[in-house]
Order: sequence, then C-alpha cells, then structure tokens
Amino acid sequence: MIHTSHARIAVLSLAAALPVPVAAQSAAPAGSASLGSAQGDVSLTIYNNDLALVQDKRQITLQRGTNRQEFPDVSAMIRPETVTLGSGDAGIVEQNFDYDLLSPEKLLDKAVGQTVTLVRTNPATGVETREQATVLANNGGTIVRIGDRIEVLESYGARILFSGLPPSLRARPTLSITLNAADAGPRTVTLSYLSSGFGWKADYVALFDETAGKMDLQGWITLTNNTGTSFPNARVLLVAGSPGQDNNTYAGGGPRFVQRQIGYVPGTQSANRERLGDFYVYPIAARTTVANAQQKQVSFLDVAGAPASKGYYFRNSWLGASDEAQSFATVLKLSTAKGSGVGDALPAGTVRVYMRDARGQPQFIGEKGIDHTPMGSTLSLKTGEAFDVKVQPTVEKRETITADEWEKTGRWRVTVNGKTDDVTVERQKVYWRTTMTYKVTNARPSPVKVELVQAGLDNWWSDTRVPLETVKGTQRTLDERVWALDVPANGETTLTVQFDTRY
Repeated sequence: MIHTSHARIAVLSLAAALPVPVAAQSAAPAGSASLGSAQGDVSLTIYNNDLALVQDKRQITLQRGTNRQEFPDVSAMIRPETVTLGSGDAGIVEQNFDYDLLSPEKLLDKAVGQTVTLVRTNPATGVETREQATVLANNGGTIVRIGDRIEVLESYGARILFSGLPPSLRARPTLSITLNAADAGPRTVTLSYLSSGFGWKADYVALFDETAGKMDLQGWITLTNNTGTSFPNARVLLVAGSPGQDNNTYAGGGPRFVQRQIGYVPGTQSANRERLGDFYVYPIAARTTVANAQQKQVSFLDVAGAPASKGYYFRNSWLGASDEAQSFATVLKLSTAKGSGVGDALPAGTVRVYMRDARGQPQFIGEKGIDHTPMGSTLSLKTGEAFDVKVQPTVEKRETITADEWEKTGRWRVTVNGKTDDVTVERQKVYWRTTMTYKVTNARPSPVKVELVQAGLDNWWSDTRVPLETVKGTQRTLDERVWALDVPANGETTLTVQFDTRY
C-alpha cells in the first residue's frame, strides 16, 4: 500500500506490477552490489561543487543488430548529456533517461481519462463497497465520474485500484540506450556519467592546550548523497577542488563562501598526497555504501602535538571610533608546515576548537571555516570574542594641512591630433592629518600580546603617510598598518598614531 502526500486520498493500492517491455533488457550486476540493486561494480569520484563522476561496470547480453538496453538505478540527478558507454563493438544509436518516477501523484496524473476501481469501507460496519470510476482530473484535487455523477475524492478512507502501471512510469531512475552490436553474446560494459546531488567537505576537531602551546587535530571527510539513488559497495575517490563548469548549460550549486582568514599566509610546500591535475585526491581505503539521503564520515587526518598558540586581533575601519570598548577577536594560530606544524594540505571545511576546563573535560570554544589550504601555510582562526581584552579607538583630532613641499606642480606630455605639447599644471594638494588613539585594556591575570590593525589607509592614492606613532608599526599592505602591542596583566596600553591622507 502506498500513502499519498495529500489528505484527500487515504490509501492507494497497486493491482499489477510494471511489465518489462519485450524489446528491452536490464543490465545485470557484475559481481556487485547489494541485493535489489541493478548496479554493477561502481566507482564514484566526488568533487566539492555538487558534482560527481559515476562509473558503473555491468554485465549485459546483446543480440546481433539493434538492442534496447535498460540501466536501472542510475542517479536520479544524472546529466544525460554526459553519458558514455564503453561497450566494445556496440555503438550507441539513441539514449533516453526516464526520470518520471513512480509516485501516487504521478500515478493519478497518468490515470486521467482511465477507469479505476474505488474501494470504500463503511466505518460503522466495516463493509467494503467497490465501484468503477473514470478519473477526470488530478490538479489540486482528484475529480472522478461515477455513473452519472461527478465526485471530488475526499479523505474518508477511499482506496484506488489500478489495473496496471503506465509504461512511462519507472519505479527506479532508468537510462535506456539503443545499441547496434556487431556480434551477439555477453560482454562487460562501463557506464559513465556526471551527476549533481553529491558533495563532501572536511570537518576538523582541534583540541588546544594553551599552556603547552600544542594542538591535536583530527580531520573527517563528511560525504553527502542527495541524488535519489543509493550506491552500495562503491569505490570512492574524493577530489579537493571544483572543476570548471559551463554555467550556461549547467545550473549546479553556487560558489561556496569562506570568510577571509585573519593573517592567512599561503604555503609553498608540496604535500605527500595523490594529485589529479591541480587537485588533491583523498581515496577512501575500503569500499563503502554511499546511501541516498545520508551523511557519512571517514577519518583522513590525525595529528598530535602540533605547535599552536593563542592570540588577539582587532581590525579598525577608517575613522572607526567607539564610545565603548570593543572586544578583541580570540584567534588560534597554527601552521600546516612539515616539521613545525600539521604537516599536510587541508581541504576546505570547518575547524571546531575545544579546550579542557579546570576539571579536564574538553569544552567547545568556537569554530571557523577554512578554504583549501596548501601545506606550509599560516592560519589564524577566529574562535570568538575575548571577554577580558578590549580596545577603544578614538579620533582625537582631524585637521587639514597644506603640503607645499610634497607637490605643487604636475607636468604631462600630451598629443592631440598629431601635435605634442608639454602641459604644466600648478595646483596645491590638501591633506588631512588625523590623530587616533587606541586604548587597550587587559583584565587577565597574565600579560597578553595583541595585534591591532588600522584599515582604510589607501583610497587608490597610494601616498598615505604616518608621521607619528608611539609604537613602531608595520605597513602590511597599502590599505593596512599593524601594531604588535604588549599589554600588562590587569593593565592597559595606549597607542597614538597620526595619519596624513587625501581624505
């Protein structure tokens, strides 16, 4: 019995099974998979961007000449235009993907204009009555003709009996291929196609020991299958990367967004991992069942005692000021370098960080997403906001200054209509001198070192100057200057900086 998703029909019964067309054969498994699946020896190559390559090796028998071969249990999200069939001397004449899958609603849709049997049970007596009905419509409700009356089926226990199934409805996603075989006999063929509905990402569990300056890192592959089809006993390769796809022809998943890392420096070391072009490959060692609507996790990384440290980070916007102190971000700093860090390339995913409390129990302190990270990279993962380490930026003074000594004239050589002239323009540049203070407080019982960044210094002029700073800073980029400040235990530090800018 099959229950509909609508309340108007209580139960549907099938009186006959789907007949197999005489002209078609089903590809049998090649020593495969689980009972009830028509798949053969399956290999899955799964990418990060909602895409997988399915390779399914099956045993079939062909007659000489034209054959129509059915391949049930393909992915319901197959891209039919990508299908190839390694079939030796048998050439493909035509292929069709039957995606009209059997469901109560589809069955009623196909029954419009047909005669069915309605079965009703009297709730008081339990007596069953049957009558013939013609299905007139199934659009927001099922309308039938019974004798000389028209009736809309309601949810009072009606069952509908069908004499058979329409040949266009399939119980399982099926690919049918017409082949032209030079010779008759059994043969092994490999069906290959691309499918959406697959995905994987990495999940990391980090246990951080602040006192020892060490971190244990465990990596898990999280694999998902939403294709509508299960793939039992499959070989699985996971590719860390997103192959390019033509967006004009394939409406796949959008790009994954990973927020910019704090202090991220990409590495230059080669990891000892299998490669596929410019991608890293992570094979799952044993065969595994990739079931539909399931998440599966497989371990791929286990590192103990990698060097790590905690830091504090604050990035101030241009002319950013606050009446109240703001928290520094707490960041976990680590390296993926060999010998002085994790020692591996890290596929994109989420790092979840734990620390032991006073009782020795691991407690969650924050998580951060990372992009594909080469070996040898430096990462600073924001795990939260610091309770005891604060900063209050203040704009102390803004004034204009006339910088005669910087540049008073500009000279250009201009060619117009073949004639070249030297043009001199006299002008005076006006700059703004901004004085900022940053008051950093520390309520912790131990001193801390913080990283303070002032952003917005370059608005494409590329001539911002810093004539005064009470602590020497470093110009990280044209847009950002950074200071490393030592803040005493239960104390404070104030940084004063002057900026000369065009705005």
